[in-house]
Amino acid sequence: MTATATASETTATPAAQPLLSVAALSVTFGSQPVLRNISLDLAAGETVVVLGESGCGKTVLLKAMIGLVQPTTGAVLFEGESLSGMTERQLAHLRTRYGFVFQGAALFDSATIAENIAFPLREHTQLAAHEIDEIVSELVAEVGLPQSVLQKKPVQLSGGMRKRAGLARALALDPQLVLYDEPTTGLDPIMSDVINELILRVRERPRTTSVVVTHDMRTAHKVADRIVMLYPLPRLQPDASQIIFSGTPTELDHSTDPRVRQFVEGRAGQRLDELREEQARAAAWQTTAPRDPETAPPGQQEDLS
Repeated sequence: MTATATASETTATPAAQPLLSVAALSVTFGSQPVLRNISLDLAAGETVVVLGESGCGKTVLLKAMIGLVQPTTGAVLFEGESLSGMTERQLAHLRTRYGFVFQGAALFDSATIAENIAFPLREHTQLAAHEIDEIVSELVAEVGLPQSVLQKKPVQLSGGMRKRAGLARALALDPQLVLYDEPTTGLDPIMSDVINELILRVRERPRTTSVVVTHDMRTAHKVADRIVMLYPLPRLQPDASQIIFSGTPTELDHSTDPRVRQFVEGRAGQRLDELREEQARAAAWQTTAPRDPETAPPGQQEDLS
């Protein structure tokens, strides 16, 4: 006998709304397109790694996600609300729900590490001084730094220690979304793995979503739930997708796309010939065209990674 399904069994569970959505996003600076028709949803608790060679727009995408770069077309939505429709005050409030780990840590040189980490707490909360000191002490311990660094200036720390201090500051307001811009650049393999382990620990915080922009394959494999790979627009056909891969680290390893394989395996391939062609075009442009950077060929334009 076939049982009759109940309403609760046949009704599909509605999908949870993405924490952040990038919807048909395009960004153009002057006459130079950097991002074209990018669509990407970030689920709460997910860690997404954005891969791609220099100049493909990774950092521009990251800045668009927090409203520092405005879309030429398309939109970025946080919990369904478009960032473009927000006032500066609303954007400032929204950014307290983000943590941003800058490539160079971006610590205040004249302030101590304690003052750097405490800065967002002093700016955006009404906590008493002793409560802030307590949180700062806990954050320093969480990122594996000794308490002795608190009274030091950034210049007195190694690159890896500064990166960890920057991460501690990014976590100060207990953000829902943490964005990392090349978190392991300039670090030795051991310290890079320390940063990767810290990214994994941050992911264990309840429902914390992370976006990691990197070109480091070790980082991508270690921390990603999903990897998205961008490709530079000047090397694409006008109707081709700029996202050339989206999937798990295992799926990336088995991708047969030659562009993906070239990046994953770190092979120059035809790039040497392409770079020579770009240099030749740039040289011809310099001798014949007016000096307008917006009309320069790709090899002469500012590197927008």
